[in-house]
Amino acid sequence: MDAYLTATFQTLPLPLLVLVIIGSILVLGKAADVLVDEAVSLSARWGVPKMIIGATIVSLGTTLPEVSVSVLAALEGNPGIALGNAVGSIICDTGLILGIAILISPPDIDKRLVNRQGWIQVLSGFLLVFAALPWSNLTSVFTTGGRIDQGTGIVFLILLGVYVYLSIRWSRSKPGELEAGLDVTTEYDESPFWIIFLKLVTAITLVILSSKVLIPSVQETAVRLSIPESIIGATLVAFGTSLPELVTAIQASRRGHSELAVGNIIGADILNVLFVSGAAAAVTRNGLEAPVSFFSFYFPSMLIVLILFRMGIVFSKDKIKRPFGVFLLIIYVIATVAGFIFKG
Repeated sequence: MDAYLTATFQTLPLPLLVLVIIGSILVLGKAADVLVDEAVSLSARWGVPKMIIGATIVSLGTTLPEVSVSVLAALEGNPGIALGNAVGSIICDTGLILGIAILISPPDIDKRLVNRQGWIQVLSGFLLVFAALPWSNLTSVFTTGGRIDQGTGIVFLILLGVYVYLSIRWSRSKPGELEAGLDVTTEYDESPFWIIFLKLVTAITLVILSSKVLIPSVQETAVRLSIPESIIGATLVAFGTSLPELVTAIQASRRGHSELAVGNIIGADILNVLFVSGAAAAVTRNGLEAPVSFFSFYFPSMLIVLILFRMGIVFSKDKIKRPFGVFLLIIYVIATVAGFIFKG
């Protein structure tokens, strides 16, 4: 699909490209609005806190671009891209997207819910690193790298199902958490469940498809305007697959559901490990190769971002304040700049 869209946009005149960009942005924004509204309705209908809906149902939808990119990259013999997409998305989601969401609307948090999901988030990051280590010869980690084998990928997918099931079960079995996570004053869609679910699936689909159209159209427009390819790659392509999380987080924060945004990012990080890297490893006989660069830079960067976020939550009270959002953005910029220096 991406190759077809790129080829198509190369034949369009500039005015039509601009119209495509405007249309994609409008569809993306409206679909994100519907996604947030229906997720809130699902939260009220099921009696599950919005943060948990964000960390499970919404995250499953918004991480689909990462899953498709990583699985296709693995099948085409590019496991480095597959694993790099998962690790890079965790850094982008936690630093850039969550930082922006906090700046827009500092979220009130239920420490019990956020701490539990947050520790799973950090443990998932460590699990990814441990799974990639060459345990038969650890001394080779900085010479030949490691690998996530196919069996481990299948285990990750099983753990994904366990995570979703337990997250919803835990939240519904604790009255204190339920009351803290629900806003009884919020108006929500009272349509039958199947209609709410259909709207939710449609909204997720439109968010993903409009993102898929927006990125190559903007990229082609940038090329026409003689913007250097290095700048295009460092901006548009770098966070293209994270665009659904970004738009959903922004819209959720703007509409007063910032805890949904926080849950979406925490869940997306967990799913980048269990779903994205798990699916990519499971579909290939040789699994995913983790080059030396992952152990010397990318894995440490991912863990630092996750640990700093976890520490920020531990020291926050009942609200994540804007200075912490600024801090996350600074960490993201440092990690991104360091990545370019490291690549150089």
